[in-house]
Amino acid sequence: METHGQDASIQIKKPAGRLKSRPQFLCVREGERRKGPFFIVEVLDRQAPDEPPRVGFTVTTRQGNAVERNRMRRRLKEVVRLTAQFAMKPGHDYVIVAHRDMLSAPFERLTQALSARIAGTDIKKRPRPASSGKSDGK
Repeated sequence: METHGQDASIQIKKPAGRLKSRPQFLCVREGERRKGPFFIVEVLDRQAPDEPPRVGFTVTTRQGNAVERNRMRRRLKEVVRLTAQFAMKPGHDYVIVAHRDMLSAPFERLTQALSARIAGTDIKKRPRPASSGKSDGK
């Protein structure tokens, strides 16, 4: 394959794909949770390093009315499009669960927070427990 004047060592990163169906979102819940002030990022390694990362957005009805929820979703999509997709690892799925506080946050702060959560820096990683913690009744 020819590079036509471009350096062969430069790799063009594909944009992040999208999670669209409920089973895809539920699978990511099995992964790691990274909590923050504006959102929670759930991460699942699909064990497929040659596939592009995928991202999904969740804004529950508790976070506001339809106008506010759509605004939160649009802001998250733009943050991912501009900066965060470059921090996403290939073969990983990400679900971003928005909190209402992100409506009043400056865009630059959202960008920094999401990049940090995706990269896994300055946070404590909390893997999901394997069991529900209930005893078997013995």
